[in-house]
Amino acid sequence: MPAPTAGGRAPGSVEPGSGFLEPWQLRAAFARSLSDMYGHEVPAYTTLLQVAHEVNADVAAARGADAERLGSIERVTAERHGAIRVGNPRELAQVARIFGAMGMRPVGFYDLRDASSSSVPVISTAFRPVERAELARNPFRVFTSMLVPSDRRFFDAGLQARLERFLDARTLFSPGLLALADRAEADGGLAAADAEEFLRLATQAFELSREPVDQAWYRELEAVSAVAADIGGVASTHINHLTPRVLDIDDLYARMQARGITMIPAIQGPPRWEGPDVLLRQTSFRALAEPRLFRTPDGAVVEDALRVRFGEVEARGIALTPAGRAMYDAAVVEVDERAAGLGEAARQDVARAVWRAAFPASEARLVARGLGYFTYAVADGEADGEADGEADGGGAHGGGVDGAARLAARVRREPVVYEDFLPRSAAGIFQSNLTDEGAKDATQEGAARDADWMSGAVGRDLHDPFALYAAQVADSLMAAAGRLGVAPDVLERATAPAALDPAAPDHSAPDHPAPDHSVPTSSQGAPA
Repeated sequence: MPAPTAGGRAPGSVEPGSGFLEPWQLRAAFARSLSDMYGHEVPAYTTLLQVAHEVNADVAAARGADAERLGSIERVTAERHGAIRVGNPRELAQVARIFGAMGMRPVGFYDLRDASSSSVPVISTAFRPVERAELARNPFRVFTSMLVPSDRRFFDAGLQARLERFLDARTLFSPGLLALADRAEADGGLAAADAEEFLRLATQAFELSREPVDQAWYRELEAVSAVAADIGGVASTHINHLTPRVLDIDDLYARMQARGITMIPAIQGPPRWEGPDVLLRQTSFRALAEPRLFRTPDGAVVEDALRVRFGEVEARGIALTPAGRAMYDAAVVEVDERAAGLGEAARQDVARAVWRAAFPASEARLVARGLGYFTYAVADGEADGEADGEADGGGAHGGGVDGAARLAARVRREPVVYEDFLPRSAAGIFQSNLTDEGAKDATQEGAARDADWMSGAVGRDLHDPFALYAAQVADSLMAAAGRLGVAPDVLERATAPAALDPAAPDHSAPDHPAPDHSVPTSSQGAPA
């Protein structure tokens, strides 16, 4: 497994021999180009990639095929997500055009304004592929946040007006970039020369600008929120962080610390335990002090430092159904109540105890209790065609129990990877990398924002993550039933784990014991 690199290729370059690049190829090339650029700008990110590769290689060697339970090693090694921030609906709609050219659609609505005790005045969505085949080709996703200047908890009327004028006057994306994006989306890709120019302009748009920043304006916004200043205090945008995926985030955390890299205090998301990994766990190294030029009120240009960019890493688990997500959210509330005032190590112990009491210790029971999404796949070596004459859908093999068991034995249930985000975890990462809590007046009325509002701002339908996961399962059921020559409802009944009592205590063996690396974990999350 070759080590991922963060350099050695010109930004926006296209692989030799490319003729016409389809959206997924543009997406893969853009992810590589951003990674190369970010590694050049933030060298510690290159260290993060190297350590992630080492951990993944070690896990693959130790666990074998089980390491690929939630995605092939090739996919995990290539996988990245980025994070960007924009200021208003016009900029968000332009971002949607750029990502639309790469087959990335807006998925989910996240309100970070109430997800953190710090001042984080943004709402977010994620642009990503939505079809299973496209995710397998390249799952690159970008968590995209937009400022809410009309929220009185953060901005008074005067500051809102000045901020909106500033945002309206700036241009983040060139007309040439947007024109190429529109053509790529309309034509299903770009010719090689146009693709190279598109990738160059898109990468350039997310580089950190070296232009001097208005010091007084930036500091005024920073007093409200460092996130607001990072968005509305400068005339450009930039990649806030890039995130590789790792198979053992606790091991990575320990290895990064051993290399002298300062990490944030905790891993965000579910605790490490012996049961199935669900949803998403994230951590990062601390935002680094980077030199920036500022223009003072008297016109002088001086150098100062800002901490706005960091290196995040994630471990992805099984996507949960609405029932599973409700259980997760309830567990998070219970952990908050029981661990109030405790340190991170003690909080981790509480979180594990809560998880053991609430969550099944095996994938089979996640299926039995309807808590996780699992696709259907015909087992290796099973021939296509009708299942012992059972094409009429009248019951598995004549409706007998033995026939149902034989049919079930021909099918595997495979976990669906959680492709999305947790708002409280995202806010927790943001908060851990802030130098100041900012200012938030909780007595003021917040500006109402929801998924419908976000869809209007983006100018596109906002996909529901639960619906996308359910569609993956339904499509796989249809495909497996077709291969076996049975009706989908017959296969669904035959493979339903009815023998397991969903209400019974879970004493089943865990799917994979989890070694304890003694890394503090913050069991955070909130409904999306």
